[in-house]
Amino acid sequence: MKKFAVIVAGGSGKRMGNAVPKQFLLLKDKPVLWYTLDSFLRAYADLQVILVLPPEHVDKGKTIAATLPGGDRITITTGGETRYHSVQNGLKLVTASSVVFVHDGVRCLISVPLIQRCYNQALVKGSAVPAVAATDSIRILNGAGHAVADRQLVRIIQTPQTFLSNIIVPAFQQQYSDSFTDEATVVEAAGNEVFLTEGEYDNIKITRPVDLIIAERIVSERTRMM
Repeated sequence: MKKFAVIVAGGSGKRMGNAVPKQFLLLKDKPVLWYTLDSFLRAYADLQVILVLPPEHVDKGKTIAATLPGGDRITITTGGETRYHSVQNGLKLVTASSVVFVHDGVRCLISVPLIQRCYNQALVKGSAVPAVAATDSIRILNGAGHAVADRQLVRIIQTPQTFLSNIIVPAFQQQYSDSFTDEATVVEAAGNEVFLTEGEYDNIKITRPVDLIIAERIVSERTRMM
């Protein structure tokens, strides 16, 4: 089946305290976004990448794509007002019945096995949303108080959130709601069941400066193991 990966990279970098958007920060001499794109291009030789960027950063995206093996499989489009609208713009370029991955551009440590696991489950169940068990104690706010939650029942959601195109594309034709926090919530609002799959603790999102330090260490360790 055909494969499309919608990579959303519209961050501004405000929480990083940096004028450079986090997807373009350097990680071991390469932009964070380079690693994300590279993993998807290596996962499947027939996978098409749809890279969603702010209009002012399209040229940067083209420069990165030109440095990647398989970079000719990357198509760039521009984002919208919210993540929902950016994903919606990317999905407009899904032109065939397919499996569609939607991934955060700054989850740059995504592994090829995780991508392939999501693909294989989506073929069988229609969706695959990676998730990891919570390791910290969890409390739920309840009015003026709070209560302990059973962390064994808590899952932290990651990307790539992966769906058959006949599920996700129609879901993103419904009217936007503030309750849409990710692709899974959009798909559920359209009346579809969503299935989780095992994620990876290394599949972190680069949000704060410390995340970049952690990512550098992980990349170094992976390089030594090659």
